[in-house]
Amino acid sequence: MIDNDFATAKAEPLPERQWMAWTRQAANLAGPLFALLVVIGFFSIADLLQGGAGNFNSSGSARLIGVQSIKIAIAALGMTLIIISGGIDLSVGTAVALSGCVAAAALNSGLSMMPAIGCAILCGAACGLLNGVLISVLRLVPFIITLGTMTIFLGIGKSIAEDGGTIRPPDGSVPGWLEAMVTQFPEPMWIAWPLAPNFGWGVWLVIALSLAVVAILYRTIFGRYVFAIGSSEPTARLCGVPVVKMKLAIYTMAGALVGLAGVVDLARLGKGDASAGMGLELQVIAAVVIGGGSLAGGRGSVLGTLCGVLIIGVISQGSTALGLENQIEDILLGIIIIAAVFVDALRQRHAVSA
Repeated sequence: MIDNDFATAKAEPLPERQWMAWTRQAANLAGPLFALLVVIGFFSIADLLQGGAGNFNSSGSARLIGVQSIKIAIAALGMTLIIISGGIDLSVGTAVALSGCVAAAALNSGLSMMPAIGCAILCGAACGLLNGVLISVLRLVPFIITLGTMTIFLGIGKSIAEDGGTIRPPDGSVPGWLEAMVTQFPEPMWIAWPLAPNFGWGVWLVIALSLAVVAILYRTIFGRYVFAIGSSEPTARLCGVPVVKMKLAIYTMAGALVGLAGVVDLARLGKGDASAGMGLELQVIAAVVIGGGSLAGGRGSVLGTLCGVLIIGVISQGSTALGLENQIEDILLGIIIIAAVFVDALRQRHAVSA
């Protein structure tokens, strides 16, 4: 049964279909929003009990969470498309690092920053296209394919970097406006102040990209097809959905976002590091799953994904503020992921029984 109004488009009146879709979306978003509030409340109270020594309840802490979440958020927007369509991409972390190395290499070759950013985005799109071809045309399992391309991208990144897996562009080639993307206290103050903390402009880029992905998912035929393929690929084929072309487009679009996330790495580190993406894929996938995305496909939302990203960011910053060891942070994140998967399993059982 397709879970996005695709199969019932001709059977039900439009207002009723819209009402049912909005109701489902609201129900799916309630969980991630509640989890985010619980996590924020937990660390906020814990910091107050310690006398506010960790400064978790400060605008500076909010700014830090925002800029530290930019890379994960951009990559997770692409992963949202992939998971809704019933796929997965384990190569996202090394593809991000590879894109950052390509941008740094472009700067080393004498290109300016904007062409270098274009090279990074094209590199990410090429990585996504390769995954899409192997998965859709050859009809191979996404988990296995992207596990293989994960190591391929890591090897290519190290080949480009050579010097210990890192490549540092010439001094002054990374402009200040790019560094301001991930700066905790950027200057000049943005217009959002005092309505919101003075975030680095990368946070506003994430918001703009999120609105674009929302428009694609819920206001285009492309988005309807994404949900249809994830809900039931055989049914989508019978309904005339060009599944192969759609998967190529989905993985390529997600790859372009991965390439942009690589630029964030360059802005943050000031260099390309082929190993910087190791483990990033787990955080990106976790953000989508925590946000209500189903690994079985057919379900997910941009707002839910952003909630998942913020939950990961709050746990990281909150653990640092309270002086908790990294092991505790990993345990907390693991518990939340297990809880999210369990809730998704219960939801699927309920849908089947209904």
